Amino acid sequence: MASDDHYVRDDVRAFLDMLEQLGRPGVEELPVEEGREGMRTMGMLAEAEPRDLAVVRDLSCPGPGGEIPLRLYDTRESRGPGPCVVFIHGGGFVIGDLEVYHALCTEICHQLDLPVVSVDYRLAPEHPFPAAPDDCEAAARWIAGSPAELGREITGLVITGDSAGGNLTIVTTNQLCAEPAAVPVIVQAPIYPVADDPAQHRSFFDFSDGFLLTGAAMAWFTAQYAADPQDRRNMPMIGDCSGTPPTVICTAGLDPLRDSGRNYAAHLIGLGIDVTYLEFAGNIHGFTTLRKAIPSGQEDLESFIAAIKLMLTRQASQGKGGA
Repeated sequence: MASDDHYVRDDVRAFLDMLEQLGRPGVEELPVEEGREGMRTMGMLAEAEPRDLAVVRDLSCPGPGGEIPLRLYDTRESRGPGPCVVFIHGGGFVIGDLEVYHALCTEICHQLDLPVVSVDYRLAPEHPFPAAPDDCEAAARWIAGSPAELGREITGLVITGDSAGGNLTIVTTNQLCAEPAAVPVIVQAPIYPVADDPAQHRSFFDFSDGFLLTGAAMAWFTAQYAADPQDRRNMPMIGDCSGTPPTVICTAGLDPLRDSGRNYAAHLIGLGIDVTYLEFAGNIHGFTTLRKAIPSGQEDLESFIAAIKLMLTRQASQGKGGA
């Protein structure tokens, strides 16, 4: 049950109480495919309805392990040259897919009025580290090259994603800064990311039980992913972050990953990077895909997307917006 020692919104508390009454096993207690199906079921029950868009089309691109499934979203059938959003889903590198994140991608597309391409990277444990960062980098480079399959001329990338996808957002951005793609990353926007070792932070201990994402689940995800803890493509704050593009980052106040996101934002600010940091008090990890169960999360998501839009406007006014 949610602790009385921390501010918990009423809709968040009701959702957590419902989960406690259901007594569902943690993902670490289930076979992998059951965990994946559980996340899909949660999405069907707890996520908002998708927006109607002019374009929702499945496609794929070449990757190091074969074709990478993608999904293109757009508010317009056709458009002139401009930026494209690359979305990288969460799920601990083990669960999560295009369907779980379908409604969220339609919302981002609707709010930003930009094309969005969602990346269905390979999952652990079948495909441990570095399959996920390899696929995300390959997909981002392919999108940056404005392939004919997209039918759009891409002038810059906005890379975003949540949780494990927030980690992969930062990792992919770092890779494309170190070895530039056909167009630059103009904004990165990780959502409650893993940026460094969460277990070194207070929030991990405060919120590792009773707030949806548990310490036990995180340990299990880490074991399945099987990454080198000293590899920058696992913990992206290792190494030089001075070339990071403008960044919008959000965290949830009741998230065991909260302080990892805080620490990353502070680190970038210390390097002089243009950063907007939003922390949503009283909310939990995963709120962006639980907006029917946690209606207040819709306002949080809109605030986050508005911050991305403002960052893009600021970059464009400085001639750096890829427009």
